[in-house]
Amino acid sequence: MNEASEIGRRGEEAAVEYLRREGFRICARNWRNGRYEIDVVACRGGYIHFVEVKTRRAGSLTAPEAAVTGVKAAALRHAAARYLALYAPDLEPRFDLVAVENHPGGEVEIRRVEDAVEYGW
Repeated sequence: MNEASEIGRRGEEAAVEYLRREGFRICARNWRNGRYEIDVVACRGGYIHFVEVKTRRAGSLTAPEAAVTGVKAAALRHAAARYLALYAPDLEPRFDLVAVENHPGGEVEIRRVEDAVEYGW
């Protein structure tokens, strides 16, 4: 596994731990359908959250939040539509971003951006 993949994997682990502490039930991780992937599918309070996790080193030129482009948002919406079609939950979809920044010395900063992507039915 290369360094970037390892950073991403650790960021995703930190994001899942954070979501659990915040009362989310993790329904799926790295869910795939064809070429589409959802990092984390979580449920809480009548909603199903499709969560994109972006991890960066603290002080990087771009913040994790800047990594969700229009193309990425469209792919996430498409993946979510497939997930909903397959599992048909009675929950309203929401799209969140969990931004993870790794600081020197091992400190991790985590921010959740609610409704980072609009579903646009």
